[in-house]
Amino acid sequence: MSDAMQQPDFDCLVFIGRFQPPHLGHLAVIREALKRARQVIVLIGSAWQARSLRNPWRFEERRDMLRSDFNGADNARLEIEPLLDALYNDDVWVRDVQRKVRDIARPSQGKQGKLPRIGLIGASRGQSSYFLSLFPQWESVSVPLVDGISASRIRERLFHSRNSASDYLSTGAAHDLPANVHRALNAFHESEASQQLLEEQQLLEQYRSAWAQAPYPPIFVTVNAVVVQSGHVLLVRRNAAPGKGLLALPGGFINPHERLQDACLRELRERVRLKVPEPVLKGSLRDQRLFDNPHRSWRGRTLAEAFYFALRPEQRLPQLKPAKGGEQARWVALADLEPDTLFEDHFFIIQNFLGLPAGWAVP
Repeated sequence: MSDAMQQPDFDCLVFIGRFQPPHLGHLAVIREALKRARQVIVLIGSAWQARSLRNPWRFEERRDMLRSDFNGADNARLEIEPLLDALYNDDVWVRDVQRKVRDIARPSQGKQGKLPRIGLIGASRGQSSYFLSLFPQWESVSVPLVDGISASRIRERLFHSRNSASDYLSTGAAHDLPANVHRALNAFHESEASQQLLEEQQLLEQYRSAWAQAPYPPIFVTVNAVVVQSGHVLLVRRNAAPGKGLLALPGGFINPHERLQDACLRELRERVRLKVPEPVLKGSLRDQRLFDNPHRSWRGRTLAEAFYFALRPEQRLPQLKPAKGGEQARWVALADLEPDTLFEDHFFIIQNFLGLPAGWAVP
């Protein structure tokens, strides 16, 4: 009996991934899901985040690359939805996944009123096993890995240097990528966004070479200030790579002989020249937390101690005096915050302090 004639095991199979980029291993999982379920939901993680070496392609680009390798009949059974990360709250992320699947999954005809049979499908190794532990209410389906294919290695080849990227796309990518994805990445390789990522990669390589002789991998410690007043948060516009042009929380590296809070206050005083007396800032401190996601920073292992200052509501926001050669500071309304305009994990740091829901501010 052909695959098209086989009776599906599931009403719905769910596949969660970042697909940075979609490769032949991902397609093998989706094709197996289409064989075994009437409906397949693909949730694309790290949606609505700024481009970076870890997340080079936007949700819409990854969605279109995935759909391009399936015919009309298969695409009719594929639901591809964005999934915003919640880096410091697994429960928020799990709730978002559950809600999306609940709203999309449909029971087969003749089973109206009954709950659909749902499974979570993934490769037999990697993050899929972690995902399975978060959704015990769903059955699990494992698909063998496609040997030798890794999205992280693909990204390394694409952004290591312009010459090596061209060599990879012309000679080696066919082993890893579906034909339509290969064509899409060739086009992306010529874009301004790709050029900016290549520049960031070169900067990263210089950064790493400076620490190459260290006896162990370095761990960096930084501070960030989350300053909120009257529904606005204080942000700076980065004027250099990495993340050139993105908004960021004020902050930076600590000096060797200063306390963390002192470093944070120094950054507010020197970098953004916030016109609020230091005693008022200290009296407005409401919380401080450590943010330590291993992938949070392009530099490598970088810990950020963030301080949340809730200033008393006033009719006028405090003045910001431009610092010579510094980053441009501004007050941004909370309603105007969008994850893809913020640097690294700074959106999630704000979200964590203010208790904003996972779908907040997402288009």
